[in-house]
Amino acid sequence: MVFISAALRANVVFTSTFAGLSIIALLLFAAQWGAVPIRLNDWASLINQGGDVQSGSSYVLWHLRLPRVVFALLIGAALGLSGALTQGLFRNPLADPGLLGVSAGAACAVALGIVILNDLNIPLLPQWRFWTIPALAFSGAILVCFALDRIARWITPGSIAGLLLTGIALNALAAAVIGLCTYLATDEQLRNLTFWTMGSLSGSNWILVMAIAVLFSFAWWRLRALIPVMNVFALGETVAAHIGIEISRIRMEIIVWVALLSGFAVAWCGMIGFIGLIAPNFARAWLGGDQRVVVPASMLLGGVLLLLADTFARTIAIPAEVPVGIFTALLGAPFFIMLLRSSRRQLF
Repeated sequence: MVFISAALRANVVFTSTFAGLSIIALLLFAAQWGAVPIRLNDWASLINQGGDVQSGSSYVLWHLRLPRVVFALLIGAALGLSGALTQGLFRNPLADPGLLGVSAGAACAVALGIVILNDLNIPLLPQWRFWTIPALAFSGAILVCFALDRIARWITPGSIAGLLLTGIALNALAAAVIGLCTYLATDEQLRNLTFWTMGSLSGSNWILVMAIAVLFSFAWWRLRALIPVMNVFALGETVAAHIGIEISRIRMEIIVWVALLSGFAVAWCGMIGFIGLIAPNFARAWLGGDQRVVVPASMLLGGVLLLLADTFARTIAIPAEVPVGIFTALLGAPFFIMLLRSSRRQLF
């Protein structure tokens, strides 16, 4: 056991170092690469002026490029964290907020808000209107989380296939509502709805970076105490209850955090699929099943994956921009098929 623990610690240190260096290299690479070329003089000008730049490439670097790459890193980490929590909660490597309908539920609530609330002309202060979409996204995500939990337990208790089929049904229901909203939407509302269904990080700014950084920091501070308990969940809820773990409270808290993280991502970036599925499975294949190392590694890998996908999305067709959801789907769909194939004996 001592040898295994030492080997695991060495692997964690190596992985953390590798991920840290990869993130730094990707941040510099993503900040440099784009429609507007960035030179060393722009970095020097940015440092000398302390971010107070008003024009030129330095302005693009500080006000557009850097907030976007940092935002992509944080959103990817949030999606990786929510995916790891979902897989640990449902004891299922195929679980993911996108596949199980959580992201679709958030997008559905946002679509209803865009079409219905705008038509109602409800008077709202500008500062309240800014947070209306995130509040709707969180409400839709948490509603789907609870519906998924209750319906899967009621119809097919303990069945992985039943859980996935329930998620597919909830995804279909959310897609139907989004389709109805698309049919009823005006031209302006239709453009907004297209953004939510395909995913993009083009609306990033330093305010959103600070918002997700605060949410992510608070989530990680609170979840550090729950992550070791998730190792016991792998043995089953009956075993966890026998050793005195408050299953209902922990389950509800994890569901709320998954809804918060997924809802925030959908509210500002639209539906970005498969990051929450791929990152935890890569981390588990590399480091084993201990949630104490899987969850942090999932956050790092999720950030790297989304930053890489977004960099390609905004540069592969310059001056146009490809929705980042297309790249994550191209990466995630084959991976999901391979994962489904390797898990077929557990499904049926």
